[in-house]
Amino acid sequence: MGLILIIALALVLSTVGIGVTCVNKGIKGKNYKQLMGMNVTAMAGILIVSTIVLLSGGISAFAAEGTEAVSSSAEGLKYIAAALAIGISAIGSGIAVASSGAAALGALSEDPKIFGKAFVFVGLAEGIAIYGLIVSILIL
Repeated sequence: MGLILIIALALVLSTVGIGVTCVNKGIKGKNYKQLMGMNVTAMAGILIVSTIVLLSGGISAFAAEGTEAVSSSAEGLKYIAAALAIGISAIGSGIAVASSGAAALGALSEDPKIFGKAFVFVGLAEGIAIYGLIVSILIL
């Protein structure tokens, strides 16, 4: 595991180094594409090798360790589910607030008396994110 992290860190640092070098020297076109192509190929190789190593090392012959692995896997999936609940609801809320907020501002510029109605619609759109937060708390 440590070896994979060291290789991944070296790959990230080489990517940053290549980017800085290209910007400083003004490398463009074919040379830039070749450098980035080699870097992307190396990153894909590291991803494949690390996946194979991590999946092959996780199989255990002992029953006690297997149950611990299952419980930790379930814990991990629980955290992923909570993150997805918050993330997707926040994205949906952002889209809803963007459209309803723009419409509310347009309507408010025409008639200032409808501030309360416009505020309610924008608040309903923000409620989607709050529902996602509640679901994620219930998952945890």
